[in-house]
Amino acid sequence: MSGCSSSQPVVTEATISPTSFDLLTGQTTQFSTNISTRPSAITWSVNGVAGGNSTVGTIDANGNYTAPSLQPSAPVTVTVASVRTPSLNATATVTVVAPGQVAATTNPQVAQYTIAPPVAANVSVQFGTDTTYGLTTSVQMAAGSAAPFGVYVAGMKANTLYHMRAVLQMPDGSQLVDMDHTFTTKSLAANQLPQITVSTPNGITPQPGIELLSLIGAGAVPAGLATDLQGNVIWSYAPGGTGVDLLQPIKLLPNGHFVIVVAPNSADPLTMTTYPAGTINAVREIDLAGNVIREITIDTLNSRLATAGFNYTADVFHHDVAILPNGHWIVLVNSTQQFTDLPGYPGTTTVLGDALVDLDTNLNPVWMWNTFDHLDVNRHPFSFPDWTHANAILYSTTDGNLLLSMRHQNWIIKIDYNNGQGAGDILWHLGEGGDFALQGGTDPVDWFYAEHGPSFTTSNTAGTFGLAVFDNGDDRIYPNGETCQQYGASPCPYSTAEVYSIDESAMAATIAFQDKPTLYSSFGGNAEALSNGDIEFDFCSLPTTPASAMVNEVTNATPAETVWQMTISNTSAYRAFRMPSLYPGVQW
Repeated sequence: MSGCSSSQPVVTEATISPTSFDLLTGQTTQFSTNISTRPSAITWSVNGVAGGNSTVGTIDANGNYTAPSLQPSAPVTVTVASVRTPSLNATATVTVVAPGQVAATTNPQVAQYTIAPPVAANVSVQFGTDTTYGLTTSVQMAAGSAAPFGVYVAGMKANTLYHMRAVLQMPDGSQLVDMDHTFTTKSLAANQLPQITVSTPNGITPQPGIELLSLIGAGAVPAGLATDLQGNVIWSYAPGGTGVDLLQPIKLLPNGHFVIVVAPNSADPLTMTTYPAGTINAVREIDLAGNVIREITIDTLNSRLATAGFNYTADVFHHDVAILPNGHWIVLVNSTQQFTDLPGYPGTTTVLGDALVDLDTNLNPVWMWNTFDHLDVNRHPFSFPDWTHANAILYSTTDGNLLLSMRHQNWIIKIDYNNGQGAGDILWHLGEGGDFALQGGTDPVDWFYAEHGPSFTTSNTAGTFGLAVFDNGDDRIYPNGETCQQYGASPCPYSTAEVYSIDESAMAATIAFQDKPTLYSSFGGNAEALSNGDIEFDFCSLPTTPASAMVNEVTNATPAETVWQMTISNTSAYRAFRMPSLYPGVQW
């Protein structure tokens, strides 16, 4: 008779698989081990409790683990051991996460999705009108320790049912997907929204993303608006204030918030001595729900300017704020000065000029620049004594200097900022009567006039670089003293979108792109190059009754073809930006 032998090899080191696992409350998973194939030869425990319990989860003799119905405050440990040799054992870590919760916010189109993982995790939320989702928020870090972590979900149409679920990137490298939740957005008051229509007349696919708008005028409540490329409103913000307040502009911050300027019209210091009660004069940081995270009012700014030793008192914030890589904000303010017997202006003239203030991350002023210190008050080609009327600030990442667009000077100037160490000297003047030779066009007619909204079109922002600008054309100059009609312009006046190739060494500005769609916007607007190479520009205020606006995406070609066109009725659109999404780093 032959001797008996075991069919199972001798195990000297126990293993468990998987060694870590993440799941939602109430879910199950299977663990396995190499100790034995016979359930009677091994024991399973959770946090030292044989078979576990309702607090930490249960595990049966076959290694089937069921998570508890309530989330434990920390990951739990599953242990498998040999009955005969208890020191022969292995452990695994299980992280149990309770499903998230979805709640409404004060914004009718924004939900708050809250989840509280016991470990640090990267969290994003997928959402859409069905369970294919299709849209996602940015990824944010939840601190763990079961602390509630909220994600604002925005980008949804009004009065619509949406599905959403959180996706957690866990510390063990795995991905945990929450259960599906539903949320129905609320309706928007129809009388508070402009009429928006969109067309793609040539069948060309536009640059993907959304359109972010700053609206001005009748019907511009809310004043901040985002639409999808079909023209559906997917986000809005009403800043409050009074009838003299404008929202100029709204910009996405790297942290997912927005920075906005809400203040009276920049020309008001010439005509208004007091403002209605409740008027806002501030730069704000808001979240997607519209909550004010922080702000600086004009009174606070003036107090801090005095404390910092700057001899300056600002009247209003206006038009723009530049966001620097170090977190500083460059804000645009203005003030008046009295002048006596200026040429052509006998007696006393109150002149309105602009200034730039560099605010550090605590919103304290650390550098400033004043037009009255650097420009000739006797140069005033347009709309004096609203002398400079600056409307846009660009930060040059290449050399750390600033570009400032001054509508009433018909100039974009470069300022020696040098990342806060510059003396403020004007390095050059771009435009008619400035320092650059115009190439690829007719001087002076093809320069920009009363311009708005310039933007860099190249990653390089100094030396040789591209610059887009919206040319309103209000005070356009024609060759040999010709009138607009004599020059043959149609209509008259007209606005254009232009892209210049700037060569600082040769002091040449070459027109690389110019679109003249025979329309005119007397103020506002902007121009930018899109990621797909197209050019987008905003006719802020067309001469219609009531006012209307038009945003065009066109090919970067001659002649340009219209790719996408948005018409906005009953209001003006001060700025229009094609954004990848409402979230930094996310393309919709």
